Amino acid sequence: MWTVDENGYYGQFGGAYIPEMLYSNVENLRNNYLKIINEESFKNEFDSLLKDYVGRPTPLYPAGRLSEKYGAQIFLKREDLCHTGAHKVNNTIGQILLAERLGKKRIIAETGAGQHGVATATVCALKNLECIVYMGEKDIARQAPNVARMKMLGAKVIPAISGSKTLKDATNEAIRDWINNPEDTYYLIGSVVGPHPYPDMVARFQSVISSEMRNQLKEKTGNELPQYVIACVGGGSNAAGAFYHFLEDESVKLIAVEAAGLGIDSGMSAATTQLGSVGILHGSKSYVMQTDDGQVVEPHSISAGLDYPGIGPMHANLFASKRAGFMNATDEESLSAAFELAKLEGIIPALESAHALAALRKIKFEESDVVVVNLSGRGDKDMDTYMKKLIS
Repeated sequence: MWTVDENGYYGQFGGAYIPEMLYSNVENLRNNYLKIINEESFKNEFDSLLKDYVGRPTPLYPAGRLSEKYGAQIFLKREDLCHTGAHKVNNTIGQILLAERLGKKRIIAETGAGQHGVATATVCALKNLECIVYMGEKDIARQAPNVARMKMLGAKVIPAISGSKTLKDATNEAIRDWINNPEDTYYLIGSVVGPHPYPDMVARFQSVISSEMRNQLKEKTGNELPQYVIACVGGGSNAAGAFYHFLEDESVKLIAVEAAGLGIDSGMSAATTQLGSVGILHGSKSYVMQTDDGQVVEPHSISAGLDYPGIGPMHANLFASKRAGFMNATDEESLSAAFELAKLEGIIPALESAHALAALRKIKFEESDVVVVNLSGRGDKDMDTYMKKLIS
């Protein structure tokens, strides 16, 4: 019910709305991805790289001082400790192995916060493949450390200079590149967005997060099911991974936290489920922030990774069916949550993850509640923003 059907839909959401020139590429992927990722040699290489290269399993950390403050047993799933500093590398490892088996030599990607760009550049270096990363000009300026890392890893970073010059525009440029280079190029999408099979593929590669959570919770609490799993959502890859193995367990409350920016009604927000309507964006049917005549509304978030005017079709279905609860956090609430975690637990989170942490103060917990927050990335890339907050 919660995973994709044979036609690439989650309920009414999903599908593959693509230009004719990409049809053969997407069909080739759709027809082969499950067969390839279920091959024993693929699984062995994927698992080996996750263990020895990425550093999995990532810890499930009992956050004692945070738990005391919010009156629940709060655990942090430490995706910030993955190689490259975020969960993104789980997916890029899987997709680079897939691209390799499909015979593709040129890899393109889009990135907002730069974490997916770094993770893509990393695996391209590992596999000696050409790497081109599209990134909004605005994001290049505010995520300079990640741009430097991509270039050091051998990637070519191309600025997107149209529209809001952020993630949406970087995705548009990457799709144009793919249309112009369909034969030798593999588009390594970073989130659970895009045409089928990408949302399902990315969710499967990220599902290692919730698989580990269950085992770790059983070990630490005696029960593999928590009361809450909380994750931030832009496109939604870390949330898809955190929710995946709990989808059928309806006693587990799944909480997705979107970026409210300067406020839901400010005109400067990225809270798609609150502000969007059903539409088509980047190859799939989902909720999209758009005008009455279908023009995409520019989103805003202090977090480059959540600055997206849509949401993955899996999450759209979870929202429409009420299987997941959707909340939002403003820029200021997220900054506050980031500083709180740093001072209480000695962990500096990515601004994206700080949105998930901000939800803790909005939920009334019971003392017996077991709460897992997916800490999707570390805060190194956001230090400029944090320093500005300290100075102000």
